[in-house]
Amino acid sequence: MPDFTLEEACGGLVAGIDEVGRGCLAGPVVAASFVFSSYKISDLCDGIDDSKKLSKKKRQSVFERLSASPDVVWALGAGSSVEIDKYNIRQATHLAMRRSLAVLRHRLGKNPDYVLVDGNDFPDLPCKGRAVVKGDRYSLSIAAASIMAKVVRDRVMERLSLRYAHYGWENNAGYGVKKHLEGLQKKGATPHHRYSFAPVQRLAVSGIGNL
Repeated sequence: MPDFTLEEACGGLVAGIDEVGRGCLAGPVVAASFVFSSYKISDLCDGIDDSKKLSKKKRQSVFERLSASPDVVWALGAGSSVEIDKYNIRQATHLAMRRSLAVLRHRLGKNPDYVLVDGNDFPDLPCKGRAVVKGDRYSLSIAAASIMAKVVRDRVMERLSLRYAHYGWENNAGYGVKKHLEGLQKKGATPHHRYSFAPVQRLAVSGIGNL
């Protein structure tokens, strides 16, 4: 289970950053930056874990509790499907992280002293930090960021699914599962698809794009 060991070792005000949606075929990549005001808030941290390990209901519950708490500060940033195609997924992910940190900085009134980023690829950020492989398993700040980003991105894809009903985004969030691939083959790609991703290029029906 994640805890505050990494945050306490860093010292000062530490932000955790994580992204969601990097491997999807459609929709934005979303990053969240998250700061706890204290590392002694045990009740607030109940249930926080890697977002992929939590049920949808549990993620929603933790999201609502964290969103309502005056003891945390968090922010979102995104890289659109257009930016993913233009820059590549790595650069769009870094862009989303920088955007989330910029909003966090505005809300804090300063940069955090240190940033812990999930993964093995530390982006160009205006403060010190490091990447932590599987960081959402070790750092509560990263795990909380992963939950916030996941819940918000899932809601975005659920709203998009009301307009684009053939891909099952309300259930698969844009990942390349069977229903999504079948929808691509039958109906082509939408403006929210990532055209630079091979499955979209291969399965999108010519002339049916821009639904």
